[in-house]
Amino acid sequence: MKLNEINIRDPFVLIHEGRYYMYGTRGETAFEKKAYGLDVYISEDMEDWDGPREVFRKTADFWADRNFWAPEVYRYRDAFYMFATFADRKDQRTVILKADRPDGMFKPWSEQPLMPQDWRTLDGTLYIDDAGRPYMVFCREWKQVRDGQIWAVELDEDLKRAKGEPFMLFKASEAKPLVKSFLFRCYVTDGPYFVRTEDGKLHMLWSSYGHKGYVQLLARSDTDDLKGRFTTNEALYTSDGGHGMIFKDLKGDYRLVLHTPNTPKKEHPVFIKLDYRDGRFLCS
Repeated sequence: MKLNEINIRDPFVLIHEGRYYMYGTRGETAFEKKAYGLDVYISEDMEDWDGPREVFRKTADFWADRNFWAPEVYRYRDAFYMFATFADRKDQRTVILKADRPDGMFKPWSEQPLMPQDWRTLDGTLYIDDAGRPYMVFCREWKQVRDGQIWAVELDEDLKRAKGEPFMLFKASEAKPLVKSFLFRCYVTDGPYFVRTEDGKLHMLWSSYGHKGYVQLLARSDTDDLKGRFTTNEALYTSDGGHGMIFKDLKGDYRLVLHTPNTPKKEHPVFIKLDYRDGRFLCS
């Protein structure tokens, strides 16, 4: 299967034992009132993909029935952990799931809630600090707060529970003029993801809406740490695509993967080679 045949949003790539594992939101059910599972696609060259292989399937006792969004999978200690967003009619939040292989099956792992229960949250991602402490960084949804926010909360070492109080990193409107309002003067935050480059700098990739549609942005911490002050000064991709992540491929080159166009049931993943020079990522 070729990339343009794969209909997913929010692509995420894990490299394990010489293979690329690509997870994402099923395009066909992303915004429907019923969702059933999550998949992985597997490749050795990022051109031809085997899949989809289902890695999570809703069971009768699973609380959520819609918005199965943005699965991210990390090798952590001796297992694989998936951070994915789920919702029902009243609630929306990130859940952590666990499997012994990157192609699943993943089972619910975290004890809920990982964030305040009355918050509508999404797009949880894993961040490990220099001391080895795990955090979940996530979005507080613009539909609830109007000006979308990005927050962080420390997790227990086993990733089962939140530890301490969440703290806010920034609001979407702080990135003006790179972002514009969306639906009744709201500002969107989507898909935070962290990259620590070889010069020690900490970069956060995230998405919002710009003047040409969905946009992929880069924020920097002034202390190169999660608790620094984040400032968004540049857009990495402005052509109606986003919710991506940056990784090094098997040849050691930086790649950006994102979905485009940001049109329901028409989106597909795209890989873009990046150069990193003088503290900045540049599309090749």
